[in-house]
Amino acid sequence: MSQRLAGLRRWVRAVHAWVAVPVAWIVAVSVIDVLAPPDIHLGPLLVAAPAITASFGGPWAVGLVAALAVLAQTTIGVLRDPDELLSANHQAQIIALVLVGTSLVIFCVLRERRAKELTQVRYVSEAAQRVVLPPLPKQLGPLRVASLYLAAEAEAQIGGDLYAAVRTASGTRLIVGDVRGKGMTAVHDAALLLGAFRGAAHRQASLAELVTYLDRSVCWDLAEPGETDRSGETFITATILDIPDQEGRVEMISCGHPPPVLLRNGRPTTMDALRPAPPLGLGELARPRYHVDSFLFEPGDLLLLYTDGVTEARDSTGAFYPLTERIGGWTENDPDAFLGRFRRDLLHHVGGHLNDDAAMIVVERPARPRA
Repeated sequence: MSQRLAGLRRWVRAVHAWVAVPVAWIVAVSVIDVLAPPDIHLGPLLVAAPAITASFGGPWAVGLVAALAVLAQTTIGVLRDPDELLSANHQAQIIALVLVGTSLVIFCVLRERRAKELTQVRYVSEAAQRVVLPPLPKQLGPLRVASLYLAAEAEAQIGGDLYAAVRTASGTRLIVGDVRGKGMTAVHDAALLLGAFRGAAHRQASLAELVTYLDRSVCWDLAEPGETDRSGETFITATILDIPDQEGRVEMISCGHPPPVLLRNGRPTTMDALRPAPPLGLGELARPRYHVDSFLFEPGDLLLLYTDGVTEARDSTGAFYPLTERIGGWTENDPDAFLGRFRRDLLHHVGGHLNDDAAMIVVERPARPRA
């Protein structure tokens, strides 16, 4: 709270400092116009003062500067035409200043109203993200974890990308996925899958049984009464992993999702599935038999999970982000440090703005301490 108040005070001081610029402009134009020859009229330049103020100030600041501009134009008219008080030319300029000033004040009011609405949208989206997609714990059993969600839309902090982790008696089960589509429908489908995963990941005996249950959950949702039939149109790509606490092989089922990348001594290896399954939600059509792949995850290794918002991120020339090429040789062993560098490198590649949401998870199996 104190930080917000301090920031507000700094903003008020900055606005007061900037107001000096249009006020100085009004004074300069007024003095020069009064001293200039009779055939030279600089009064129309006063309209720049409220226009400049609107770029940084609110309606009260703009209204004040506009009133000063009208007063200055009136003073110029009186001083230049003392016999006629105000000529028709000066009266027209005053009316123009009043109209422009009023328009700018209305514009600032609407802009502030829009800013408040966006603030409320961000607040709601952040609250929704904390409920639907909270950050993963830093520690999951013996594993160290870091997670990050980058939204493509500035006003939205959550979309169709998803991830979650659940502890079991012998290890950790992870899911990372991406819902086809955007908007509230995608958020709804992501929340449904995450709820099903969190409720069943510790109860289903095998990884294949868990994925079968998740696929049926998505299919059941698409067939809900009163809902538009979206079978075959809505699906969720996902990778589900079972990471044992003890050293050993990680089990994985890939449902049409980009493969994880394992980093060992700075060398990345893509963990491609031998027989990938169709995305979740298409099981009723494809009736898949889920094949469980496995790979070694040894002490000191890092495991990177991500959504296609990473690999499909394009630079200014249209080139995709070359994931394994970029991260090869990185020496960061801490998941937070690795993820921070990954985020900076990805945003640098795209010029600071993603075209699609991106979720990233880094998992480390800490190296055994030396004796």
